[in-house]
Amino acid sequence: MIDPFGRRISYLRVSVTDRCDLRCVYCMAEDMTFLPKAEVLSLEELDRLCGAFIGLGVERIRLTGGEPLVRKNVMSLVRSLGSRVGKDLRELTLTTNGTQLAKMAGDLHAAGVRRLNVSLDTLDPTVFAAVTRWGKLEQVLDGVFAAKAAGLAIRINAVALKGVNDHEYDRMIAWCGEHGFDLCLIETMPLGDISGDRTDQYLPLSVARDRIRAVWTLDETDYRTGGPARYYTVRETGRRVGFITPMTHNFCESCNRVRLTCTGTLYMCLGQEDAADLRAVLRDPAVSDEGLKEAIQDAIARKPKGHDFVIDRRNARPAVARHMSVTGG
Repeated sequence: MIDPFGRRISYLRVSVTDRCDLRCVYCMAEDMTFLPKAEVLSLEELDRLCGAFIGLGVERIRLTGGEPLVRKNVMSLVRSLGSRVGKDLRELTLTTNGTQLAKMAGDLHAAGVRRLNVSLDTLDPTVFAAVTRWGKLEQVLDGVFAAKAAGLAIRINAVALKGVNDHEYDRMIAWCGEHGFDLCLIETMPLGDISGDRTDQYLPLSVARDRIRAVWTLDETDYRTGGPARYYTVRETGRRVGFITPMTHNFCESCNRVRLTCTGTLYMCLGQEDAADLRAVLRDPAVSDEGLKEAIQDAIARKPKGHDFVIDRRNARPAVARHMSVTGG
């Protein structure tokens, strides 16, 4: 699949649910209203859609949420997609908050998953409870180490939050180095009404990187995972630290991904509202698998050049009204 700007689309992010067992302050409002179950695709429908994308050249699939591991019977989808790894799919990965990993890490590895991104913004239990509104850090750490023991490679994702966790980056780099994890810092993005002011949260990662360089030696590397992170090797630990900068330096020129929601809506860009309704196509008995692929190709032909994210006190409304948990985090 080639978009209008010559970019090859080889990476699909699939939200299997908009539901989550945490309420992170930069991602959700505390009193979230979730989608009615009737609007959510079955796991079999998601599997069929993923198969269509794979048939069109998608090589990497990442399952996301919400929290993907709270979806009932989600392992059936993981096993089905995992059976294609090494054949027509190069890699199947997940992004998770880690709360379910203690009981599911072994099953994920057995299904063919070899790499996880775990969202973990702080190593301070009190700050963790405040950021997630009710999460328990110990539960997530137990899950992280269960995943490590199961043989899964782990990248820790931390959203950079000014005045919240910006004093912890040295600690997190050292901790990740000690346990063999990579770390990725992510700028907060203006998606959805979170009942707060994002200008109070926003920290440019250029500032974070300068602070980190005052303590650690960051060596250039050409390491890539297929996503938007730019990585450096931390010379003192041998592990990598990545930076995802949709605000200060967007990565649109090399974008290779699209996002499929749990309702079958395909967003060609995280930061734009244009979307394609694949659920209607999928549920039309007159549409064959080839017809489904045609609908996907038509959507890719509308993929925009880039997003228009802005965080500014003069613009109180989010750049995109939908929450990250709806689109797929």
